[in-house]
Amino acid sequence: MDDATPASLGQLKIDRQAPTSKIKRRRKTRPLVLGGALALGLAALVLMPSKPEVQTSTVLQSYPSQQYLQLTASGYVVAQRRAAVASKGSGRLVELHVREGSLLKKGDLIARLDASDVQAAIGTAMAGVRQAEAGVRQAQAQARLADVELGNAEAEAQRSKSLQAQGFVSAQAFDANQRRLDAARAAQVAAMASVAQAQASLGQAQALLNVQNVNREQTEIRAPFDGVVLNKNANVGDMITPFSNASGSQGAVVTMADLSTLEVEADVSEGSLAKATKGQPVEITLDALPERRFTGQVAGIVPTVDRAKATVMTKIRFDQLDPRILPEMSAKVGFLSKAPTPAEQQPVLAVNPKTLLEKDGKQWLLRIKRDGDKELLEAVEVKAGRKLGDVVEVTGPLKSGERIVLAPSAKLKDGGQVTLATK
Repeated sequence: MDDATPASLGQLKIDRQAPTSKIKRRRKTRPLVLGGALALGLAALVLMPSKPEVQTSTVLQSYPSQQYLQLTASGYVVAQRRAAVASKGSGRLVELHVREGSLLKKGDLIARLDASDVQAAIGTAMAGVRQAEAGVRQAQAQARLADVELGNAEAEAQRSKSLQAQGFVSAQAFDANQRRLDAARAAQVAAMASVAQAQASLGQAQALLNVQNVNREQTEIRAPFDGVVLNKNANVGDMITPFSNASGSQGAVVTMADLSTLEVEADVSEGSLAKATKGQPVEITLDALPERRFTGQVAGIVPTVDRAKATVMTKIRFDQLDPRILPEMSAKVGFLSKAPTPAEQQPVLAVNPKTLLEKDGKQWLLRIKRDGDKELLEAVEVKAGRKLGDVVEVTGPLKSGERIVLAPSAKLKDGGQVTLATK
């Protein structure tokens, strides 16, 4: 037992030489590994194709008429003939024959107010007219009797005058016949005055009847001109009280407009007023009808300046109206130096002039196409045309809305991969 102990302990002795050599070898190889990895990374960066960052623009749809553009302004479509139709009289609305969009001719019945009190007054006035007519007839009959009496008195006076000259009639009898003649003449004058008074009474009665008929007409609300109903402001049962703000009452029954008088009212800044003149050709675009461009001209310039906005209102007349144009549509007006032809109002493709790249005597655009998660360049040959405001007309295999490179570098290649700038 004691002899084996030293040998066993000897076997447990640690050899420190072997681990030290292994550690040294590891320390020598580690920089080599790191250097190799770094070299491979650098080589990958060098060999990997670069993706330059590019700014983008868009292929636009423009119009050749823009080459004549002098000034732009915005405004709204308004009807120059527009009315809030109401009744001069007051009453409860009992009939309404229209709704929004109803087409009306001048004189068409729109609504009717309760006219029961007016009808009663008309009946009274008609009775007065009939009474006055009877008075006229009676006075005329009295006048005819006076004429007959005058004729008889004149004949008797003439006969008595002849007989007196022969001595067959006394002076007293002759004087009696003369007094009868004078009385007949006075009666005739009185009868004629009675006829005139009766006729005046008839005229007064007829005037009162006309007043009541006018009052009845005021209960019938009719269209003042040809047009269309824009708003229905009252309903059957409402109390119509013009020129009043009483609670629960209405003034106008409907609002209507003559759509043949539609114009654009556009505000022009005071500093640009010199570029707008009466009769100047314009081009009108409506937000509701963006595919259509309307021609027109400046119909007038309101001779006053809006102090708050420093603008002057111009009135623009359409050369030809479209049934789709409605009041209060927003509009943009381009004031032109020359009236455009129909061909110049057809859309063309246009781009920012900074997107054009000239190479080998030709003009190119670099179109951006997406391939999966990659943005690739495609060179497209185009031909530049007219300058249309801030853009240039181009022809080529392009579509409106396609993305193209803005200010392309000569280093960019067809088929190259790029990164789109965020701003």
